[in-house]
Amino acid sequence: MEKFVKLTGVAAPLPVVNIDTDMIIPKDYLKTIKRTGLGRGLFAEARYNEDGTPNPDFVLNKPAYQNAKILVAGDNFGCGSSREHAPWALLDFGIRCVISTSFADIFYNNCFKNGILPIRVSQEDLDKLMDDASRGSNAILTVDLENLEITGPDGGSIKFDLDEFKRHCLLNGLDDIGLTLEKASAIDKFEKSNAASRPWAA
Repeated sequence: MEKFVKLTGVAAPLPVVNIDTDMIIPKDYLKTIKRTGLGRGLFAEARYNEDGTPNPDFVLNKPAYQNAKILVAGDNFGCGSSREHAPWALLDFGIRCVISTSFADIFYNNCFKNGILPIRVSQEDLDKLMDDASRGSNAILTVDLENLEITGPDGGSIKFDLDEFKRHCLLNGLDDIGLTLEKASAIDKFEKSNAASRPWAA
């Protein structure tokens, strides 16, 4: 998993509350278990018209936000069904950080397992960041995970809190498999000791 240390990029504003996982990635895109190619389905029902053409009014279709790396969204982001395709779609599009006042628990935890940083902030701070994100191509935010700080285009900063274990995993690019492999030498030592003491079980 790619490490997350510091991210600087365009932040797209999505001031909508209760964005569920079906809106993030519609069920039509759940037929694959591949993590790639899902970016085209991200927010598909809002991004595309019925004839398949891009909806020019949707934020991620606007020229200034087509390469957004950060999403500033309304309360209760990622609610609904527990589909891991939701963070996969965000990541495949290029979104590495989502900022909101709250997240659905399953979506929140799935983000960390896929290298995405979900940040909870106060409503007051979200309003500031939403205003920053509304500046089009000038909507540049820097998210510093080491210092737990978000810096806006005018240099103002906002501090955020994060569980230390989750922070450690993102800083070091550790998903569940990576965490297990950190114990590879201990696992190997146990396997050898177990084989020696119980040869009949080998």
